[in-house]
Amino acid sequence: MANVHDVAAYILERQGGMTTMKLQKLVYYSQAWSLVWDGEPLFEDAIEAWVNGPVVRKVYNAHAGQFRVVTWPNGDSAQLTETQKSTIGLVLSFYGDKDPYWLSELTHQERPWKEAREGLGSTERGDKPISLETMHWYYSSL
Repeated sequence: MANVHDVAAYILERQGGMTTMKLQKLVYYSQAWSLVWDGEPLFEDAIEAWVNGPVVRKVYNAHAGQFRVVTWPNGDSAQLTETQKSTIGLVLSFYGDKDPYWLSELTHQERPWKEAREGLGSTERGDKPISLETMHWYYSSL
């Protein structure tokens, strides 16, 4: 199975450099649509419901302190199957030209993030995982 670093590497190869916030949201939507279209997750790591939207902690730890990233040396896009690359490519064709703040706001309107943030204030830190089952259910309904 590919890992989250492989997904991040592929996104950057396809899209070029971007803010770390945008990378996190594109990783999230790649996972969400893989659950729907491919019937399985792209990676095993949990996605946490942070204040500014979904975040994979391993990705955050790799880019901590950076505002923008251009390459992802921790990952190997060759580990992705053609199906996985196709799914990520479709995600990028829809979300790839969106502003990172727009993507963050979009996640705030969607049930998976909102459900994981229940009980927390709008600026209160939280690290509760976003449920894959909720992601699958929600995005399947769109």
